[in-house]
Order: sequence, then structure tokens, then C-alpha cells
Amino acid sequence: MARCFVFPGQGSQTVGMGCALADAFPAAREVFEEVDDAIGRRLSNVMWEGPAEELNLTANTQPALMAHSVAMIRVLEKECGLDIADAKFVAGHSLGEYSALCAARAITLADAARLLRIRGEAMQAAVPVGEGAMAALIGIDIAGAEKAIAETSENPGVCEIANDNAPGQVVISGARARVEVVAEAAKKHGAKMAKMLAVSAPFHSSLMAPAADRMAEALAKANVKAPVTPLVANVTARETASPDEIRDLLVRQVTGRVRWTQSVGYMVENGADKFIEIGSGKVLAGLVKRIAKDAAIMSAGEPGDIDAFVKF
Repeated sequence: MARCFVFPGQGSQTVGMGCALADAFPAAREVFEEVDDAIGRRLSNVMWEGPAEELNLTANTQPALMAHSVAMIRVLEKECGLDIADAKFVAGHSLGEYSALCAARAITLADAARLLRIRGEAMQAAVPVGEGAMAALIGIDIAGAEKAIAETSENPGVCEIANDNAPGQVVISGARARVEVVAEAAKKHGAKMAKMLAVSAPFHSSLMAPAADRMAEALAKANVKAPVTPLVANVTARETASPDEIRDLLVRQVTGRVRWTQSVGYMVENGADKFIEIGSGKVLAGLVKRIAKDAAIMSAGEPGDIDAFVKF
């Protein structure tokens, strides 16, 4: 059976994340300490003690989720003999792509933390708080979402498809007033529900162009190696192991669509039949279950998940 490791993105964070791992395993504790040192602050305290409002700041959320994911990988390597080079693919949802690349030894932990700190700050700064928004459209397909966007084009402001998460789950992003109009219009095209998301910026839209420019500068200076396991990238839903292409895709990802449905489909078409979500929460496990109904799926982010991983 061919295993794939997938890594969650923003929205999976919770206060307390990774604390039990750090208490139980020195390998995990070392990851959190290294991330703290890399960004010059005790992010681990925010992760474990809150407040939630501080953890939910984009510049904190992004390196925090990566730290939890990589800590879990390091524990599995130490305790279970995991070699991620034996996996078929790695993939991450949005910022989770950095976690995947760190796990696959393409980017160092310190560099991943610093890049995500920059990414989070740049994405937050690109659009003033309150002017952008995102909404999840439930029960609609891409074609229906595109119709809702097209028929509201007389309304001012950007609105674009940000995430194709799973059949029946599309996320739109852009200027708040336009997103609200499109979310309402989507109900005529199959959406059973339109939910405004609690995010601080319109991620994965063209409004993030200033953040993409900032990431291009940061990534140009970063040492990116070929991952030991191919990365299936958000932007293309195809595999790559080229450092130059990875840099380019990470820049394009800031404004581009997260093609998660197609990414999981590509992995399945190319032999993957076991998916392991690594890190905080179980969001991706749920999405994968809807996309690849015959695949075996589990989540691993806590000490209690190790026995299940060994048997998986």
C-alpha cells in the first residue's frame, strides 16, 4: 500500500496544540524550541496557553501549525522508525505545503518557521483588516460558484475561488462586500449554505499580490533542496521535486487557488491508497474521505495516535 502524508492549513489551530507531544517526547520539544529561536519569540507559549486571539493572528497561526506537524513527524521518526522518503507523496493545504516540504527535508525547520512568519505578516498587511473576506460555499461545485461570481460582476470588488476543498465545498475570497453578494447568489446555484469565515484577510486571491511579492523576495534567499518525497503542489495539483519550481509554486500559491480536490485525486490516480494527516485537527482527513472514498485515512497529532499509526 502506498502512503501519503498530508499537512493541515489555517483553521486547524487550537490552544493547547502540541503541548502533550512536547511533554511526552524530547524530539517534539526540540522542534518547538527551535521554532521559538528561529522567530525570536516564545510562540510555544501562545500555542499552549493562548489566548486564542493571539494564536489566531495569521503571523502566529502559520508557523504554529507547521511546528506541530513537524514535531509529530519527528516523534514518528524517533519512536516508530518512520522514513518519509518511503512515502509516495507529501502535500499540504495552503501553509501546510511548508510543513510538507520541511517534513520531506526540502526546507529546514528554522527556515520554514521564518518563511511562514514573513508569509503571515505579509498576507495580513496586504489588505486592511475588515476590507477582505472569505466564505465557504457548501453543497456547490466549481461551476456553480463560477456562475455566482459571473452573474454578480456588476458589483465592485474582487471575488475569486480560493479553495476547491472537496466535492461540495468551495471557498471564495476577495473584497468583503463582493464576497457577501456572491455568497448569497451561490444559493441559486446549488449552495445549501454560505458561511463567512473567521479569517483576517482574503487569502488565495489576487488581493494578496503584495504578499506574493514579499514571498518572492524571501524565497529567493531561502535554501530549498529537492524533497526526498515528491510534493503534490496546491497550484498545479501535480507532483514536483524541483527546487526552482517549488520556489515559484510557493509564490504563486499566495494568490492562487488551493486545488485540494484535484491534488488528492492525482495522488490516488498515481497509486496512493493510504492518507495520514499530520498535525493539528482532522480537517484534511474529512476532506480526503469525501474525495477518495476507498482510501484508508487517519490523523496523527497527539501521543495517543502513535499506536494507531503503527498499526495503520
